[in-house]
Amino acid sequence: MAVLLETRNLIKHFHGVQAVNGIDLAITAGRCFGLLGPNGAGKTTTVEMLEGIRQPTSGDIRYRGEPLGPRFRQEVGIMFQSTALQDHVTGRENLRMFGHFYHRTLPAAELIAACALGEFLDRDTRKLSGGQRQRLLLAIALVNDPELIFLDEPTTGLDPQARRNFWELIHRIKARGKTILLTTHYMEEAYQLCDEIAIMDHGRIIAQGTPRELLASHFDDVVLQLPLEDFPDPAPVLPMTVIRGRDTVELLSHDVNSAIQALLAQDISLARLLIRPRTLEDLFLELTGRDLRS
Repeated sequence: MAVLLETRNLIKHFHGVQAVNGIDLAITAGRCFGLLGPNGAGKTTTVEMLEGIRQPTSGDIRYRGEPLGPRFRQEVGIMFQSTALQDHVTGRENLRMFGHFYHRTLPAAELIAACALGEFLDRDTRKLSGGQRQRLLLAIALVNDPELIFLDEPTTGLDPQARRNFWELIHRIKARGKTILLTTHYMEEAYQLCDEIAIMDHGRIIAQGTPRELLASHFDDVVLQLPLEDFPDPAPVLPMTVIRGRDTVELLSHDVNSAIQALLAQDISLARLLIRPRTLEDLFLELTGRDLRS
């Protein structure tokens, strides 16, 4: 598949701090590419350079093999993490206003249907719920029928139902062959939507691949989870790694049968035992650590 957006040795300095340190990316057309990382990893700075908002200190960014320019600005759509909409203006008026910025726009009826705007299209934007607002902002990002769409933490603050409804909209966009660059702190969201993922930390890409490839290359065990109150303190000697959390204990094992036998031998109740495969959240914490980032 053709590479739509690529970077070579992308670097960004801020007052002596190297926020982005030599990133190479190749985002192919028609896929959803996820860029993940903890706070302070350089993710936001990277995305802002890819969007053409910030200039890199050095390195190269190319869209369809060319430097970012007028064609790029006409063919991309951006849904920012935080966007201020004009008060006393309806959703329909917002779509009309943003449509005037582009040479080509989607028919209004198609855009309204694609983002399910019909029920609140003529409502003042101040009166929209969080999910409705995000759907309108997505429609604004799609108003020019872009080939490449940037979605910067698009479901932050949404309830689970609104988040999953939003995922369905993204799946529809992908089905039309559009290319998406997604940032998110929700690992399940990245797993559900992304064809490829890059994890950043300290300004560098530290892991990249499909979600399944990344999990298979880093883990060959499963997680046995017990409520903390069901687990002895101090912990007995067990043939597995024990991670004690606030409310649960996680036991990492390559052999579920032997792990269960070892727990039973210690008279540990398994009535509330959960067994799960490794997830992207496990991988994220494994690679970037569990310490709180500011």
